[in-house]
Amino acid sequence: MAAQKGKDLLLKVQEGAGFVTVAGLRSRRLAFNAETVDVTHAESADRWRELLDGAGVKRASVAGRGLFKDAASDAALRQIFFDGAVRTYQLVIPDFGTVTGPFQITSLEFAGEHNGEVTFELALESAGALSFAAM
Repeated sequence: MAAQKGKDLLLKVQEGAGFVTVAGLRSRRLAFNAETVDVTHAESADRWRELLDGAGVKRASVAGRGLFKDAASDAALRQIFFDGAVRTYQLVIPDFGTVTGPFQITSLEFAGEHNGEVTFELALESAGALSFAAM
């Protein structure tokens, strides 16, 4: 994958039959994690740790920081958070692919300076199986 513009990494939430971009994100991050299951035993070769293939819990986390573009996007994300709702999101990674699946907002923070705009930060955690579609 060649160098890409960070602004082209998009976080979208499902609204009806389609997806809409989460408003005003200036920074975005996607991380995949997988837990390991240690099956090392007394007869493991030279006492090297052994891991169970395909076991453990997989998860993904998404984080973003930015500005709300309008009151509607502010209200939508705030309502999703307060409802504790699991919604379908997409993360579009330019020239790589799209990750789609259920996520829950686990953190929603607001901040502002006296002479600046109100900003927000949000964190999402996967809540089920994710799919990947290559571009």
